[in-house]
Amino acid sequence: MTGISRYIAILLCIQSITAQTVNTGVLTIEPNTVLSTFFAFDNKASGDVLHNGNFYVYSDFKNDGLFTYSDLSDGKTFFIGNSNQVIEGASISEFQNIEFNNVSSKFPFSLKTTVVVNKLSSFRNGIVDGSHDAGIMIFKENASHSQTSNLSFVDGRVEKIGTAKFEFPIGDDVYYRPSFNDANKVNDTYTTEYFFETIGNIHPYTSKEASIVTIDEAEYWNLTQEQGTDKAVLSLTLDKNTTPAIFFQESNDTELAIVRWDAPTSKWINEKGAATDVLTGADYTKLITTQVSGYSVFTIALVKKENPEPPSDEIVIYNAVSPNGDGINDTFHIKGIDNFPNNKVEIYNRWGVKVYDAKSYNESDIMFRGYSEGRDTVKKNEGLPDGTYFYILEYESAGKTKRRSGYLYISKENK
Repeated sequence: MTGISRYIAILLCIQSITAQTVNTGVLTIEPNTVLSTFFAFDNKASGDVLHNGNFYVYSDFKNDGLFTYSDLSDGKTFFIGNSNQVIEGASISEFQNIEFNNVSSKFPFSLKTTVVVNKLSSFRNGIVDGSHDAGIMIFKENASHSQTSNLSFVDGRVEKIGTAKFEFPIGDDVYYRPSFNDANKVNDTYTTEYFFETIGNIHPYTSKEASIVTIDEAEYWNLTQEQGTDKAVLSLTLDKNTTPAIFFQESNDTELAIVRWDAPTSKWINEKGAATDVLTGADYTKLITTQVSGYSVFTIALVKKENPEPPSDEIVIYNAVSPNGDGINDTFHIKGIDNFPNNKVEIYNRWGVKVYDAKSYNESDIMFRGYSEGRDTVKKNEGLPDGTYFYILEYESAGKTKRRSGYLYISKENK
């Protein structure tokens, strides 16, 4: 027990064939200290656990008291087991870092409580199943995750607080199907869950806007805005294991879009979007991005193509940027935008993180030159890497606000 506070009050209870590690007092796990429990851990309502070291849990975990950490610590809890593990309790459990590593079954973790992550959640092995209970995993402002794949993710609700770059580590069955959305303010909070099932019996697919041709009936995402008022930029993933084949087939008449169930009108609406392939090695194969106008149930659809360009006397968008100083395509050029000074341009990377925004965009000085001018999550005045980005343009023309969106491509070399 060296390095653990003298205020420890652990009681090892053995009742017939059931063994438990029970805490009823104050337990402090100091930095650089290891504490392991091979029995089910039970922190009673009277128990206070201050976890700043390394805590290995090889069985069930239950917290009815206080389970937290010191702000400057780097404590980590490891859930490792040879059989299924239940994570439950009447109180919220707060972790600096957490790791899931259990290969006893495909769904070895049953999440029945609220788990808060402040720094990093590592998904090494085992799906965290919170879909049948009230379980939820909350990622705070600077929290992130690693190693997510078809082998390990959250099958249930995930909440994200704040503006830091974030990929929702969600899926269903044995498929990792993340979504991405961009928040604008520190306290903005979103909750997302993915379902590999139809929702047509609740929200009929026949009730839809005229521009929608075919809706993905095999899957959907439920996105809610718990706090905040701004519109989010949402990215959904397509996977050939779950998404019907028709949504990977090219057509001259249709294009991919995100659609949302709109409760006031009781129909699916076209939120539009732009699609791109993802990097090799991901467990999903395509990404579609748009700025949504509300929050509810989302899925993917094929919609009728719109006229790709406005009338020639308005604007023309050149979506290739090669910021290498040779005077050719060095900026994101919107020809004719000078005629519409009441405008706004926003640019996001493929994960929904804002890298640029400007009002009164023009053809001379207020222009995107391939450098980040977004919030603190992306370094300012640093050249952005080559790749695909998503733009949103809004401008006022003849008293009406018009909106254009799509992808632009950054490459340091002209092609």
